[in-house]
Amino acid sequence: MRLRIATLRTVLFALLLSTPVSAQWLDQPDPRIPRTRDGKPDLNAKPPRAPDGKPDLSGVWIRREGENAPVPSNEFAYSLSWFMPKNADIPLRPAAAAIFKERAARDGGGRPSEHCLPHGVPAAMLPPTPFKIVQAPGLTLILYEDWVDFRQIFTDGRKHPKSMNPAWYGYSVGEWIGETFVVETVGFNEESWLDGLGLPHSGELRVTERFQRLTAGHLKMEGTINDPKMYTRPWTFTIHFDSIPNADLIEYICENEKDAAHQVTK
Repeated sequence: MRLRIATLRTVLFALLLSTPVSAQWLDQPDPRIPRTRDGKPDLNAKPPRAPDGKPDLSGVWIRREGENAPVPSNEFAYSLSWFMPKNADIPLRPAAAAIFKERAARDGGGRPSEHCLPHGVPAAMLPPTPFKIVQAPGLTLILYEDWVDFRQIFTDGRKHPKSMNPAWYGYSVGEWIGETFVVETVGFNEESWLDGLGLPHSGELRVTERFQRLTAGHLKMEGTINDPKMYTRPWTFTIHFDSIPNADLIEYICENEKDAAHQVTK
Protein backbone atom coordinates (compact mmCIF):
# COMPACT_ATOMS: atom_id res chain seq x y z
CA MET A 1 0.00 0.00 0.00
CA ARG A 2 1.52 3.28 -1.10
CA LEU A 3 1.50 6.20 1.28
CA ARG A 4 0.63 9.60 -0.07
CA ILE A 5 1.59 12.54 2.11
CA ALA A 6 -1.17 15.14 2.30
CA THR A 7 0.73 17.85 4.13
CA LEU A 8 0.94 21.58 3.97
CA ARG A 9 4.18 21.17 2.07
CA THR A 10 2.41 19.55 -0.88
CA VAL A 11 -0.08 22.40 -1.13
CA LEU A 12 2.56 25.10 -0.81
CA PHE A 13 4.79 23.48 -3.40
CA ALA A 14 1.93 23.54 -5.91
CA LEU A 15 1.33 27.20 -5.12
CA LEU A 16 5.02 27.97 -5.60
CA LEU A 17 5.00 26.64 -9.13
CA SER A 18 1.94 28.66 -10.08
CA THR A 19 2.24 32.01 -11.84
CA PRO A 20 2.13 34.57 -10.38
CA VAL A 21 3.59 33.53 -7.06
CA SER A 22 0.89 33.07 -4.44
CA ALA A 23 0.57 35.67 -1.73
CA GLN A 24 1.40 32.91 0.75
CA TRP A 25 4.97 33.09 -0.48
CA LEU A 26 7.37 35.97 0.01
CA ASP A 27 7.24 37.86 -3.28
CA GLN A 28 10.80 39.15 -3.43
CA PRO A 29 12.57 39.38 -6.82
CA ASP A 30 16.24 38.42 -6.61
CA PRO A 31 18.26 41.52 -7.64
CA ARG A 32 21.16 39.32 -8.77
CA ILE A 33 19.11 37.75 -11.58
CA PRO A 34 19.42 39.57 -14.94
CA ARG A 35 16.13 40.92 -16.26
CA THR A 36 14.69 41.46 -19.70
CA ARG A 37 13.35 44.87 -20.70
CA ASP A 38 9.88 43.95 -19.48
CA GLY A 39 11.27 43.01 -16.05
CA LYS A 40 11.05 39.23 -16.41
CA PRO A 41 13.99 37.14 -15.16
CA ASP A 42 16.41 36.16 -17.90
CA LEU A 43 17.24 32.68 -16.68
CA ASN A 44 19.40 31.91 -19.72
CA ALA A 45 21.71 34.85 -19.09
CA LYS A 46 25.26 34.42 -17.84
CA PRO A 47 25.47 33.61 -14.13
CA PRO A 48 26.02 36.54 -11.79
CA ARG A 49 29.45 37.02 -10.24
CA ALA A 50 30.48 37.52 -6.62
CA PRO A 51 32.76 40.44 -5.71
CA ASP A 52 35.78 38.09 -5.91
CA GLY A 53 34.93 37.24 -9.52
CA LYS A 54 33.71 33.71 -8.82
CA PRO A 55 30.25 32.61 -9.99
CA ASP A 56 27.68 33.58 -7.36
CA LEU A 57 25.67 30.53 -6.34
CA SER A 58 23.40 32.62 -4.10
CA GLY A 59 19.67 32.33 -4.62
CA VAL A 60 16.64 30.13 -4.08
CA TRP A 61 16.74 26.79 -5.91
CA ILE A 62 14.64 23.69 -6.41
CA ARG A 63 15.72 20.43 -7.96
CA ARG A 64 14.49 19.16 -11.28
CA GLU A 65 12.99 15.71 -11.55
CA GLY A 66 15.61 13.08 -12.31
CA GLU A 67 15.53 11.65 -15.81
CA ASN A 68 15.01 8.14 -14.42
CA ALA A 69 12.22 9.09 -12.01
CA PRO A 70 9.03 7.03 -12.32
CA VAL A 71 5.84 8.77 -13.42
CA PRO A 72 4.10 9.52 -11.15
CA SER A 73 6.86 9.56 -8.58
CA ASN A 74 6.51 9.31 -4.81
CA GLU A 75 7.55 12.76 -3.61
CA PHE A 76 9.15 11.36 -0.45
CA ALA A 77 10.58 8.03 -1.67
CA TYR A 78 12.99 9.88 -3.94
CA SER A 79 15.92 7.78 -5.05
CA LEU A 80 19.47 8.74 -5.99
CA SER A 81 19.12 6.27 -8.85
CA TRP A 82 16.85 8.87 -10.50
CA PHE A 83 19.92 11.08 -10.94
CA MET A 84 22.31 8.50 -12.35
CA PRO A 85 22.84 7.40 -15.97
CA LYS A 86 20.40 4.80 -17.19
CA ASN A 87 21.41 1.26 -16.25
CA ALA A 88 24.07 2.53 -13.83
CA ASP A 89 24.41 0.43 -10.72
CA ILE A 90 24.86 1.40 -7.09
CA PRO A 91 27.71 -0.83 -5.84
CA LEU A 92 26.24 -1.94 -2.52
CA ARG A 93 28.08 -4.39 -0.34
CA PRO A 94 25.94 -7.37 0.77
CA ALA A 95 25.18 -5.99 4.25
CA ALA A 96 24.24 -2.60 2.82
CA ALA A 97 22.10 -4.24 0.14
CA ALA A 98 20.14 -6.08 2.82
CA ILE A 99 19.46 -2.83 4.69
CA PHE A 100 18.40 -1.06 1.50
CA LYS A 101 16.16 -3.93 0.38
CA GLU A 102 14.26 -3.86 3.67
CA ARG A 103 13.79 -0.06 3.58
CA ALA A 104 12.85 0.04 -0.11
CA ALA A 105 10.23 -2.67 0.46
CA ARG A 106 8.47 -0.13 2.72
CA ASP A 107 8.78 2.52 -0.01
CA GLY A 108 11.14 4.36 2.33
CA GLY A 109 8.74 4.23 5.26
CA GLY A 110 10.39 4.87 8.59
CA ARG A 111 12.83 7.41 7.17
CA PRO A 112 14.28 9.84 9.76
CA SER A 113 12.31 12.79 8.37
CA GLU A 114 9.07 11.10 9.47
CA HIS A 115 10.25 11.86 13.01
CA CYS A 116 11.32 15.44 12.25
CA LEU A 117 14.97 14.41 12.01
CA PRO A 118 17.25 15.92 9.33
CA HIS A 119 17.49 14.50 5.84
CA GLY A 120 21.30 14.54 5.80
CA VAL A 121 23.65 14.78 2.81
CA PRO A 122 22.91 14.49 -0.06
CA ALA A 123 19.29 13.62 0.80
CA ALA A 124 18.45 17.20 1.83
CA MET A 125 18.89 18.30 -1.81
CA LEU A 126 16.35 15.78 -3.09
CA PRO A 127 12.87 16.68 -1.73
CA PRO A 128 10.79 18.80 -4.13
CA THR A 129 11.07 21.80 -1.82
CA PRO A 130 13.19 24.96 -2.10
CA PHE A 131 16.53 25.67 -0.50
CA LYS A 132 18.62 28.83 -0.46
CA ILE A 133 22.35 29.29 -0.98
CA VAL A 134 24.03 32.28 0.67
CA GLN A 135 27.57 32.80 -0.60
CA ALA A 136 29.73 35.05 1.56
CA PRO A 137 33.48 35.51 2.07
CA GLY A 138 34.82 32.59 4.09
CA LEU A 139 31.47 30.83 4.42
CA THR A 140 28.70 29.49 2.20
CA LEU A 141 25.37 28.57 3.77
CA ILE A 142 22.69 26.24 2.47
CA LEU A 143 19.31 26.99 4.09
CA TYR A 144 16.68 24.28 3.71
CA GLU A 145 13.01 25.19 3.86
CA ASP A 146 12.31 21.73 5.24
CA TRP A 147 12.56 21.81 9.02
CA VAL A 148 14.32 25.22 8.77
CA ASP A 149 17.64 23.34 8.61
CA PHE A 150 21.00 24.66 7.46
CA ARG A 151 24.51 23.62 6.45
CA GLN A 152 27.72 25.58 6.89
CA ILE A 153 30.42 25.18 4.23
CA PHE A 154 33.64 26.80 5.38
CA THR A 155 35.73 28.45 2.68
CA ASP A 156 38.27 30.25 4.86
CA GLY A 157 41.03 27.73 4.21
CA ARG A 158 40.41 25.53 7.23
CA LYS A 159 40.70 21.75 7.05
CA HIS A 160 38.41 19.13 8.55
CA PRO A 161 39.00 18.88 12.30
CA LYS A 162 40.95 15.86 13.48
CA SER A 163 38.20 15.15 15.99
CA MET A 164 34.54 15.69 15.10
CA ASN A 165 31.29 14.95 16.84
CA PRO A 166 29.28 12.82 14.37
CA ALA A 167 26.56 15.02 12.87
CA TRP A 168 23.52 14.71 10.60
CA TYR A 169 25.00 17.08 8.02
CA GLY A 170 28.64 16.31 8.74
CA TYR A 171 31.39 18.91 8.54
CA SER A 172 31.86 20.67 5.19
CA VAL A 173 34.77 22.62 3.72
CA GLY A 174 34.77 24.07 0.22
CA GLU A 175 37.05 25.65 -2.34
CA TRP A 176 36.78 27.01 -5.84
CA ILE A 177 38.57 25.10 -8.58
CA GLY A 178 38.13 27.24 -11.65
CA GLU A 179 34.38 27.77 -12.13
CA THR A 180 33.44 24.83 -9.90
CA PHE A 181 32.68 25.01 -6.17
CA VAL A 182 33.98 21.76 -4.64
CA VAL A 183 32.65 20.73 -1.22
CA GLU A 184 34.05 17.86 0.85
CA THR A 185 31.89 16.66 3.75
CA VAL A 186 32.86 14.09 6.41
CA GLY A 187 32.05 13.47 10.06
CA PHE A 188 28.57 11.99 9.66
CA ASN A 189 26.57 10.05 12.18
CA GLU A 190 25.06 6.79 10.91
CA GLU A 191 21.42 7.79 11.40
CA SER A 192 20.65 9.63 8.17
CA TRP A 193 19.80 8.04 4.82
CA LEU A 194 21.45 9.01 1.54
CA ASP A 195 18.04 9.29 -0.13
CA GLY A 196 14.36 8.91 0.60
CA LEU A 197 14.25 5.27 -0.44
CA GLY A 198 16.78 4.15 2.14
CA LEU A 199 20.35 3.96 0.85
CA PRO A 200 22.50 3.49 3.97
CA HIS A 201 25.89 4.84 4.92
CA SER A 202 28.43 4.42 7.68
CA GLY A 203 30.44 6.89 9.71
CA GLU A 204 33.20 6.57 7.09
CA LEU A 205 31.07 8.35 4.50
CA ARG A 206 32.71 11.11 2.47
CA VAL A 207 30.52 13.15 0.12
CA THR A 208 32.07 15.29 -2.60
CA GLU A 209 29.81 17.89 -4.24
CA ARG A 210 30.81 19.88 -7.32
CA PHE A 211 28.52 22.87 -7.94
CA GLN A 212 28.45 24.75 -11.24
CA ARG A 213 26.12 27.65 -12.02
CA LEU A 214 25.71 27.15 -15.75
CA THR A 215 23.33 30.08 -16.33
CA ALA A 216 21.47 32.59 -14.18
CA GLY A 217 18.67 30.05 -13.75
CA HIS A 218 20.44 26.69 -13.85
CA LEU A 219 22.64 25.08 -11.21
CA LYS A 220 24.26 21.66 -11.59
CA MET A 221 25.65 19.52 -8.78
CA GLU A 222 27.68 16.40 -9.36
CA GLY A 223 27.97 14.30 -6.23
CA THR A 224 30.26 11.40 -5.38
CA ILE A 225 29.61 8.92 -2.58
CA ASN A 226 32.69 7.28 -1.06
CA ASP A 227 31.95 4.88 1.79
CA PRO A 228 34.14 1.75 1.65
CA LYS A 229 32.20 0.11 4.48
CA MET A 230 28.90 0.18 2.56
CA TYR A 231 29.94 0.36 -1.12
CA THR A 232 32.55 -1.49 -3.15
CA ARG A 233 33.69 1.68 -4.94
CA PRO A 234 32.87 5.40 -5.14
CA TRP A 235 29.85 6.23 -7.29
CA THR A 236 28.47 9.42 -8.79
CA PHE A 237 25.14 11.11 -9.51
CA THR A 238 24.14 14.46 -11.06
CA ILE A 239 21.30 16.74 -9.95
CA HIS A 240 20.08 19.82 -11.82
CA PHE A 241 18.38 22.71 -10.03
CA ASP A 242 16.25 25.59 -11.30
CA SER A 243 16.27 29.09 -9.87
CA ILE A 244 13.16 30.48 -8.17
CA PRO A 245 13.87 34.14 -8.97
CA ASN A 246 10.79 35.90 -7.60
CA ALA A 247 10.24 34.28 -4.21
CA ASP A 248 11.95 33.53 -0.93
CA LEU A 249 11.79 30.77 1.65
CA ILE A 250 8.98 30.51 4.16
CA GLU A 251 9.12 28.81 7.54
CA TYR A 252 8.22 25.13 7.45
CA ILE A 253 8.37 23.54 10.89
CA CYS A 254 8.09 19.81 11.45
CA GLU A 255 5.42 19.13 14.05
CA ASN A 256 7.58 17.58 16.76
CA GLU A 257 7.34 13.98 15.55
CA LYS A 258 3.65 14.35 14.68
CA ASP A 259 4.19 14.70 10.93
CA ALA A 260 3.33 11.07 10.31
CA ALA A 261 -0.21 11.81 11.47
CA HIS A 262 -0.71 13.71 8.19
CA GLN A 263 -0.19 10.57 6.17
CA VAL A 264 -3.22 9.12 4.43
CA THR A 265 -3.40 5.88 2.51
CA LYS A 266 -4.36 5.73 -1.09
